[in-house]
Amino acid sequence: MKISDPASVPPETWRLGLETRMLVSALSGAAAVHLRAMARHRRRRADACAPVEEVFTVREGEAEMWIAGERAIVTSGQSLIVAAGRLHGFRNCGTTTLHLHAVLASPIFEATIEGAAEVTRQWPQD
Repeated sequence: MKISDPASVPPETWRLGLETRMLVSALSGAAAVHLRAMARHRRRRADACAPVEEVFTVREGEAEMWIAGERAIVTSGQSLIVAAGRLHGFRNCGTTTLHLHAVLASPIFEATIEGAAEVTRQWPQD
């Protein structure tokens, strides 16, 4: 049995102002999903398109989230489901740090980040 302890996972800053902690992935033995804890300190946008379904849950704070041209304010305890292949994003629209959990239907993270020349991959199996 494997237990994920967020306190034991070092944070990664892989996009300006966005700190992530990989809680569950291929590296921890997952075969079909991964879970990231994210903290957005700044009000910058984050846009991406993943090849799998994603669920974003606001743990603390307030986020403006969008899928294509549709926008909504998502608050603590609420979730947004993003279909595979849809351009989506979020920004911190509150006055405190935004804390999210992101669950993707894949044990690795793979997405096309807006403005990037290549697909971003994290936590692949060796």
